Amino acid sequence: MTARELRSGQLADAAGVNPQTLRYYERRGLLAAPQRSPGGHRLYPAETVTLLRVIKTAQRLGFTLNEVADLLDTGRHRHGRRPDTGLQARARDKLAEVEQKLADLAVIRDTLHAAVSAGCDDLLACASSSRCPLPLAELAGRTDIADDQ
Repeated sequence: MTARELRSGQLADAAGVNPQTLRYYERRGLLAAPQRSPGGHRLYPAETVTLLRVIKTAQRLGFTLNEVADLLDTGRHRHGRRPDTGLQARARDKLAEVEQKLADLAVIRDTLHAAVSAGCDDLLACASSSRCPLPLAELAGRTDIADDQ
């Protein structure tokens, strides 16, 4: 083992993940299979710490592991790739998703504030009340709900 190689536990500690994550990422193709020491220990290049931190950061930004894998693959094989498959395009798409989720959450927040202000205390009673701000009142009055399924 050289100073530029890390065992699984050392790598996991340095990157802030658990050792099972390393094996999972290997199976998913996010990490290359490591070299082995004469004693059979997995040895990873020190640069793998950065790769793991990038993966975890991308996940915190909302990218799925499949999306992260695609981004890593695109970065490794830039030649001949269309510009709409890279990080800029994916980040724009993810930003649009986040903006939509924020808009949806704002509607939910406002509706829940209204429900609290209206004093809704019982779900069924609220559903039949015209003062209920939740969309339950609309649904409770529909007779064609079963037909929608």
